[in-house]
Amino acid sequence: MADTYIGVIDQGTTGTRFMVFDHGGRVVANAYEDHEQRYPEPGWVEHDPMEIWRNATHAVDRGLRTASLDPGDLRALGIANQRETTVVWDAETGDPVHNAIVWQDRRTTDRVERLEAEDKVEWIREKTGLEADAYFSATKVEWILDNADPLEFRDARGQNLRERAESGELRFGTIDSWLIYNLTGEHVTDVTNASRTMLYDVRDLAWDHELLEEFSVPEAMLPEVRPSSDEETYGTTDADGFLGAEVPVAGALGDQQAALFGQTCFDPGDAKNTYGTGSFLLMNTGTEAVDSDHGLLTTVGFQRSGEPVQYALEGSIFATGAAIQWLEDVGFVDDPTETAELARSVDSTDGVYVVPAFTGLGAPHWDGRARGTIVGMTRGTRREHVVRATLESIAYQTRDVVEAMEADAGVEMGRLRVDGGAVKNDFLCQLQADALQSGIVRPRVDETTALGAAYAAGLAVGYWDTLDELRANWQVDREFDPAVPAANADARYDRWGDAVERSLDWAREE
Repeated sequence: MADTYIGVIDQGTTGTRFMVFDHGGRVVANAYEDHEQRYPEPGWVEHDPMEIWRNATHAVDRGLRTASLDPGDLRALGIANQRETTVVWDAETGDPVHNAIVWQDRRTTDRVERLEAEDKVEWIREKTGLEADAYFSATKVEWILDNADPLEFRDARGQNLRERAESGELRFGTIDSWLIYNLTGEHVTDVTNASRTMLYDVRDLAWDHELLEEFSVPEAMLPEVRPSSDEETYGTTDADGFLGAEVPVAGALGDQQAALFGQTCFDPGDAKNTYGTGSFLLMNTGTEAVDSDHGLLTTVGFQRSGEPVQYALEGSIFATGAAIQWLEDVGFVDDPTETAELARSVDSTDGVYVVPAFTGLGAPHWDGRARGTIVGMTRGTRREHVVRATLESIAYQTRDVVEAMEADAGVEMGRLRVDGGAVKNDFLCQLQADALQSGIVRPRVDETTALGAAYAAGLAVGYWDTLDELRANWQVDREFDPAVPAANADARYDRWGDAVERSLDWAREE
């Protein structure tokens, strides 16, 4: 074990990271590559799948070289990925037929509104555990088949994309499938990613024929669904490929489920919140799929080979890290690291609230037409107030989800485990503890998304034998306790609700 490691490709919304972990869960190698964000229309977000694949190979190569590791030192590879982002590619050439449509993309909002008008929302929720929303993959793949340039992608027989998909010439997948296909040639996905497509029945654990018919997605283009930690593996890299070695790809999870696994939330009631481009709070509910009455999602948490699926309740927040990026984009800060100092320089927001609904609001509001809003400004408002209000919006959105989750699960959540890039900000962690009036626990290894995918792959190949070994690896970096009175926190949170109301149902078709 001392001479071998587990590698992970962690493919996220803004870039691709390659990390290598040892048996103690410690980071041995780390390399990162950004990719371009494409915004062809307002509310549209795309990525180039070929750029993502190239960046993955570059990150792997650079990570191994920097750590002086040989590819043969890797016992297995794991995959963590931005979920819902949709790729369609040619089965023979491997070429994408369109840019990937990103989870944030809102181009299919009108399609979702037709589903609402046809009273199909509850029908979809019963099957998939999801809200009918443009966030998920179903309407994205439907859009690609109907709207990608029909002349460019006709085959020699003159067939269009939909006809080619029906004849098995095209493949559909989320980013995990795209990476695994390029690594091993296999067309597979794991159960967590399948559960985010709005095409998969989370109780029957199968692609749903009625949903495939509703969204006109041919079954021939779908990947095989496998456990998140797969002893049979998703295939092996080719010794003649970019890696230059045969390494099994043995674990894959959507990024938020990977973080749940990396935070060792293996038992019912365990919960974590990951602060990335968006924030995603998941609570393990065990082998029972718990229905939500408060705007949360019922989703698959993870599955090990030969074991039942573990389910989770999830609250999806679309813009948290993205809100901090926005502060930089518009010139409020030169660097995201400035936000804590600026926010701390004022005692409060002076009544200012920022609702970062740039691409709509997720849980528990689910309003695709909500838009970013700043309220409460006066002539005395300074950038420090707006910066602090933006950080507070992250904490308030999390409280929205926690209150919904406690109501659905019927339990009061204990100390919340947090991870992701934003939790390096101590000031934000303290804001979160104050807003929740609950303790916040930050682990020593905060890249828990990659760590969870490593654990899944390592368990599959026997690098780790038991979950207890993984629990022993988890260590606390710092804990944060509430530092403001509950009455003050509640009053500020109530005013947050008023600000949210003003952001709702804003966007209109031109």
